[in-house]
Amino acid sequence: MSGVRVLVGTRKGAFVMTSDAKRKRWDIAGPHFAGWEIYHVKGSPADPNRLYASQTSGWFGQVIQRSNDGGKTWEQVGSKFEYEGVPGTHQWYDGTPHPWEFKRVWHLEPSLDDPDTVYAGVEDAALFKSTDAGQTWKELAGLREHDTGKHWQPGAGGMCLHTIIIDPRNPKRMFVAISAAGAFRTEDAGATWLPVNRGLRSAQIPDQDAEVGHCVHRIAMHRSNPDVLFMQKHWDVMRSDNGGDSWQEVSGNLPTDFGFPIDVHAHEPNTIFVVPIKSDSEHYPLEGKLRVYRSRTGGNEWEALTNGLPQENCYVNVLRDAMSVDSLDSCGVYFGTTGGQVYASPDAGDTWEPIVRDLPAVLSVEVQTLS
Repeated sequence: MSGVRVLVGTRKGAFVMTSDAKRKRWDIAGPHFAGWEIYHVKGSPADPNRLYASQTSGWFGQVIQRSNDGGKTWEQVGSKFEYEGVPGTHQWYDGTPHPWEFKRVWHLEPSLDDPDTVYAGVEDAALFKSTDAGQTWKELAGLREHDTGKHWQPGAGGMCLHTIIIDPRNPKRMFVAISAAGAFRTEDAGATWLPVNRGLRSAQIPDQDAEVGHCVHRIAMHRSNPDVLFMQKHWDVMRSDNGGDSWQEVSGNLPTDFGFPIDVHAHEPNTIFVVPIKSDSEHYPLEGKLRVYRSRTGGNEWEALTNGLPQENCYVNVLRDAMSVDSLDSCGVYFGTTGGQVYASPDAGDTWEPIVRDLPAVLSVEVQTLS
């Protein structure tokens, strides 16, 4: 029988939630790695039993956890991330050079066809690859050593590489996003990179034609149309129809276009979801009303989805990796909040119910569709 597995990373552990295709009753397992920050948990598209988790602590550093049985048991794997060449420097807030540091893994992206190959986006921004199921990690140094690297600087949450997207037509073609540098594309499996930020506008950047400097919060792609990308930027929701070569704003009638997550319906490549929040200083829903917004037209025209969500006195946030969709016939949408709630919609956002309410602050939500 088909069903779903929801993988949740929180400030104090990871949780695995499973349900059948009706998505009404949920079994909740966890916390795994209780007390540890789990920045991201994601499953392999090539093997539903293979999961990877990013576990971090200021005391003990960064490790990767791996499960081969769908999250029932875990084993610690690689903790050494080997930089290629000299780490170098980048730009700090005041424009002075700052040495490159390894702080944590923000995002794990398993290969589409090999469960032993997985990519890691880290802070300070760099991209790593493992081909032995997370045991060892080598940097794809062409990104960090890009000519613009010395001009990258951190966003409010750090200089993190938080988005990795693999083109399903060609695994050598990938996109990454860095806060606050922008979006980049490779056509040769990470050897060389091109900034793809033309059309982005940011008030904090004097030169609006600069190759880098934009605070991109998240990028999403639909598998059936890999040249179309959607972006939630620091301000603005953006769309590209040419693989990032140029972008146009599609914020339209959103009440505010500041937010963190963005995702695409599993079967409708022009249906997208965002969660607007009030501003870059007030990270909570406008008017205290938790609303997911959906566009069925690829942007510009948006509708508020509120059925089952709190519409008063709600001051949680939804972080950049904390929204995901399943691929069942009626596409499910899931998100977690900094207040510890995880919401599920089995009907593409029309109605919502909480899977659980009282977890630690949710950092990431990923979904596996199970057959």
